[in-house]
Amino acid sequence: MQIKALICVLGILLILILIVGNIIFTLIHSLEQKEEEKKQEPEHIPVIEVIHNVWIMETKGEELLIFRNGEEEKYPYGEIQLPENAREQLADIVLTDGAVTEISLKTDKINGRVLSADNSFVEIEGYGKIPLAEDYRGYRIYNTLTMCSVGDLPFGYSFTDFVLEKGKICGFLIAKEEAMEYIRVLIKAGDYSGLLHQEVVLTADTDFIVEYGSFDGIKQEEHSAGTEIRISPDSAYFEGDRISLIPKVLTGKVLLKNVNRSQGVPGYRGHIELVKTAEGIAVVNQVLLEEYLYCVVPSEMPSSYPEEALKAQAVCARTYAYVRMLKAGYPMYGAHVDDSTSYQVYNNITEQERTTTAVKETYGQLLYTAQGVPAETYYYSTSCGVGSDAKIWKTEAAKAIDYLTAREITQNGEYGLEAGEAFKDEETFAEFITGKNSADFEVSESWYRWNYKVKKLDAEHIYEVLKQRYQANNKLVLTLKGEEFVSGDIKQFSKIKDIYVSKRGSGGIADELTIVTDKNTYKVISEYNIRCVLCDGKSKVVRQDGSEVSASTLLPSAFFVLSTSKEKKNVVGYTLCGGGFGHGVGMSQNGAKGMAQCGYTSEDILRFFYEACSIRNVYGEPSA
Repeated sequence: MQIKALICVLGILLILILIVGNIIFTLIHSLEQKEEEKKQEPEHIPVIEVIHNVWIMETKGEELLIFRNGEEEKYPYGEIQLPENAREQLADIVLTDGAVTEISLKTDKINGRVLSADNSFVEIEGYGKIPLAEDYRGYRIYNTLTMCSVGDLPFGYSFTDFVLEKGKICGFLIAKEEAMEYIRVLIKAGDYSGLLHQEVVLTADTDFIVEYGSFDGIKQEEHSAGTEIRISPDSAYFEGDRISLIPKVLTGKVLLKNVNRSQGVPGYRGHIELVKTAEGIAVVNQVLLEEYLYCVVPSEMPSSYPEEALKAQAVCARTYAYVRMLKAGYPMYGAHVDDSTSYQVYNNITEQERTTTAVKETYGQLLYTAQGVPAETYYYSTSCGVGSDAKIWKTEAAKAIDYLTAREITQNGEYGLEAGEAFKDEETFAEFITGKNSADFEVSESWYRWNYKVKKLDAEHIYEVLKQRYQANNKLVLTLKGEEFVSGDIKQFSKIKDIYVSKRGSGGIADELTIVTDKNTYKVISEYNIRCVLCDGKSKVVRQDGSEVSASTLLPSAFFVLSTSKEKKNVVGYTLCGGGFGHGVGMSQNGAKGMAQCGYTSEDILRFFYEACSIRNVYGEPSA
């Protein structure tokens, strides 16, 4: 029995030993497996991102709030010590796994009047041309924080700080907004033949100073009134890139002797700057905005028009100019606008007492939208009794301009504000444009109605114009492929099978034109393109008073109905029955004239054409 018991005990011990051994083996194997798995696991590689030239908005708790590419972003920074005064600075930031691990502030800043800029440099008074870093960033830091580009710089003003790194501008900060009093106008060559001049002949009607040289060594020469200065690109005065001619009294004018305008030799208030470029000399006139308007208003509206119409024109012209002062049209020359019809005609007609009075009586007045920003105050010559809206220009910006609406410009319109939709119907518009409404403010104007007859259609000319307009914007001249119109090169054709207005925009304006040729079918989009394509450069426009007017490249307006004449199923000619002169958006100048004659005030006129806009003085109300 004892032996049996011993054997049982030994058996049990053996089983326990086996069990424990198995457990130990399993544990060892498991540990070995885990160790092997650890060896096989990839080593963690941190994700590192370097962000250049961001704006630090705030440092709260252990989070950094930055402004990057137009958006606010937050990142933790708890494991590093932020530099002092990190808030509201430009910086490079290193992110490791989404947390800030390094920050480099950029505090080397300069300030000066901005003279010119392009995508490679900014010219700053007192510093010259400073190159832009490839990864530069611009910020408007007053009011609402936004990103901006060199085109947004306030030229002629020192509202901007520039942040430097290794001799380049890595960022700029438009730091304040103040009412701007001076506009900078690019003066085109004689007869508006080009932007630049190959030679400039200047003098002044008073003693004047010629200022030239580099920024670290400005020189001055004094000259008596009438002394002519002749400057070409190789002139000795061009020691630097810029020459200024400044009258010694505030009321003096600089005369550009070799610039031809309707008035003869034009004289310019303010001062003139000459900017040397590789292609020629840019002539820039810096002048008070109010004095600029003395020469714009008579160039844009006859001084014989009623006082209230002139005052409405002055407010429109001032607002239009101010919007361009906020975003320059020619940053490479440091100019906000030029002096041609591309912006507003300036100094083509001499100053007139009545128009100058209209400017003075509306001193500083701008039209503001309901959102509190200066409005886009487009205007044109004459309506056909109805206007259109900004959507005719087919731009994203135009879609947002909701205060320029299509409406009848009449005293007792049947459609009123509904004209925008009603006149999109072909029959409704045809009945309107082929008749006259005695209550229309412009019914007696010569451009109120007109006819244009092309007796012999020139298919080759239409083909060439289609190509030009396609090259200008290939989204607005389309070719039919299958059942869809798509962008594609214009193919040569010799015959036109049909031509018709396939879509009308607000107010009945021709918005799309379809041309069926012996090769392809084309769709021409936008009133401007349609006016170009249908103008043969030979036929005369016959106005309602019987007078004939040449149209070299552009029809008077796109408010017309079209009829064709055919032979053997091909179009051989066409006739337009139309009305109005200009694009039809904003204020009709002759409409304003008619309204003023009916007793409307300038405020009434502006409220009519710019719905929901209000008048405010940008400089504050003048003291009594």
